Amino acid sequence: MRFTLLYVVPRHLHVVSSLVLLLMGASLAHAAGAALTLSEAQRLAAERSRQLVAHDSAVLASREMATAAGQLPDPTLKLGINDLPVDGPDRYSTTRDFMTMRQIGVMQEFTRGEKRQLRTERFEREAERALAEKSATLAMIQRDTALAWLDRYYAEAMAAVVSEQIKEARLEIKAAESAYRAGRGSQADVFAARSAVTMLEDRASEFGRRIRTARTALGRWVGVTAEAPLAGKPDTETIRLDPRALEARLAHHPQIALFAKQAEVAATEVRLAQANKKSDWSLEVMYSQRGSAFSNMVSVNVAIPLQWDQKNRQDRELAAKLAMADQAEAQRDEALRAHIAEVRSMIQEWDNGRERRARYERELVPLAGERAQAVLAAYRGGKASLNDVLAARRNEIEARMQALQLEAETARLWAQINFLFPDDTVARHSSATTIPLTNSPRGNR
Repeated sequence: MRFTLLYVVPRHLHVVSSLVLLLMGASLAHAAGAALTLSEAQRLAAERSRQLVAHDSAVLASREMATAAGQLPDPTLKLGINDLPVDGPDRYSTTRDFMTMRQIGVMQEFTRGEKRQLRTERFEREAERALAEKSATLAMIQRDTALAWLDRYYAEAMAAVVSEQIKEARLEIKAAESAYRAGRGSQADVFAARSAVTMLEDRASEFGRRIRTARTALGRWVGVTAEAPLAGKPDTETIRLDPRALEARLAHHPQIALFAKQAEVAATEVRLAQANKKSDWSLEVMYSQRGSAFSNMVSVNVAIPLQWDQKNRQDRELAAKLAMADQAEAQRDEALRAHIAEVRSMIQEWDNGRERRARYERELVPLAGERAQAVLAAYRGGKASLNDVLAARRNEIEARMQALQLEAETARLWAQINFLFPDDTVARHSSATTIPLTNSPRGNR
């Protein structure tokens, strides 16, 4: 019978060994390099992001187009032969007939300065919109990196709790075996103790999987640095957002700023549509060469488009642009209202989570631990059963795990609130990557 009891233990040693190796690997990694802080992870994520590079390129493209849009259209070179005979004795001759002329000329469209200025302004607004998109992307990168970092941190914290409980449960196995050999306990107590260890080992295996998954998710942002040990968690008790000035602050949120910039683009297009109701004009100068016996000629032509149907063309275009501007404004207002309600709800949940976590730390977890110690002391004194001890242990670990789970959920809410706006340090680093506008063509830089 003693042989049977001793044989049950090695079946699950590989689970505990895996957890021990995981913790040893973390210790070795800590010895090999510095711990990864949350702010460092966010900085690395911003450095590695190709999305920010794409937004920089979009800004540069819009600014280059702004310069191009402010220029006059290219002049048009015109070559031709007029009044060339095709029959008779002078056919195909360019010099015998007095009407035949070889022509060369230049035509230039003179776009109104107001229109060119508005076209330039439109692309400048596009550049500002791209910058707003970059700011929103940076905030998203920092938020998602923080969430991945926190997921790994709390997965490792829960794994550590389970590992500690496994050690305690193994001591209870030894106590149950000793009591059984001494005739003070039953074989059922031994099996119950071993069953408790097996369940804890299964939970350890599950948390090992969570740690690997969280490390993979973090690696999406920081690369191989995700293998480094994590530093202590940041202060999740305070947020950068003042709830008392929520509406005013969120009016400048990157996502809302996107709608605002889109509204500015639409407003510029409205003014451009209004300017299009005034026609541009073109000037053409033509030099005509005839035969040596005839005089050469110069022609000057002016072309002005006739807006004879403004109510169905220019007025319709203006009405469309006005409707698009109204649409952009309405979308911005609605997005702001929805965002304020969403953030206010998150702040309320975060406050409630902090309150509940404090209650767990102050009362529930200590009480569960004291109860487990009291039941264990009663068991050693023969006044409680092993089942009572195991039940108290389960209650303690559940209280500690629930406290950690609640803390993890509260920390995730903190990350979502705290990184609604990009962190200033990372934002300054990222803005340094923006390519400045120059007046030189791209190929001459």
